[in-house]
Amino acid sequence: MARWTATDIPPQDGRKALVTGTGGLGLETALALARAGADVVIAGRSAAKGDRAVTKIRGEIPSAAVRFEEVDLASLSSVRDFVHRFAGREERLDLLVNNAGVMVPPRREVTVDGFELQFATNHLGHFALTAGLLPLLRRGRDARVVALSSIAARQGVIDFDDLNAERSYRPMQVYSQSKLACLMFALEFERRSRAGGWGVAGIAAHPGVARTDLLHNAPGKRSPAGLARSLLWFLFQPAAQGALPTLYAATAPEAVGGGHYGPDRINEIRGYPVAAKIPPQALDEAVSGRLWSVSEALTATRF
Repeated sequence: MARWTATDIPPQDGRKALVTGTGGLGLETALALARAGADVVIAGRSAAKGDRAVTKIRGEIPSAAVRFEEVDLASLSSVRDFVHRFAGREERLDLLVNNAGVMVPPRREVTVDGFELQFATNHLGHFALTAGLLPLLRRGRDARVVALSSIAARQGVIDFDDLNAERSYRPMQVYSQSKLACLMFALEFERRSRAGGWGVAGIAAHPGVARTDLLHNAPGKRSPAGLARSLLWFLFQPAAQGALPTLYAATAPEAVGGGHYGPDRINEIRGYPVAAKIPPQALDEAVSGRLWSVSEALTATRF
């Protein structure tokens, strides 16, 4: 594909989209979808950030159909409450973009459910969210679930003996595991959708290295990672550019279920959307199936 951009998004009029995350990639994804005509719901844990995102989108697109809904992906009860509210208001869902994430907090943090924060937010919360919204997705038109992975997934390993990093917490190692889990979820979702006749595509995408606040929010601005983000900002592509693989996966007719999309330049660090490399460990169907079963058990959800 030659330099696919947001201007190539097909008309999204009449489509209902849900994007998790109120800033960075999530905001740019929601903005582009709203500009293309989609009815967009932005979901996140901060009402203040959500309101700012909605205000920004409406400032650029006065006619935008966009609203904010509160959900904390690190809390399974919050996810359940959100699903209950959303399903009570909507008849269908055409697009779910599992974008929100936490990256490399310096110390191990535990959620209210007892899970390590990165694995809980990046994978388990989105797993439970998707399970709860599956009935609406099955009523959607050309419905898609897009899971946000990362180039960090290349170094990821699913450690079933220490999924919650209780024995050893190495921030980037745990982050890589969570993002590998996101990628494997998309691929396994696609397999199960085909086998079960769900009619919903599972697709993965990664942004390369994008200029967002992830490294400022978790490690902190004065951490080595945060300082690199601040001082070497020119190495990070703009968030709008980083969102293009997500938007391609979400809207392009050429994007296929079971596909994985990322930037085309400098070992997938930056550029325009193309089919991305899938790490060999992500293709292990036995591990993917086990991860799915374990995730169902941990979140008390079933598809």
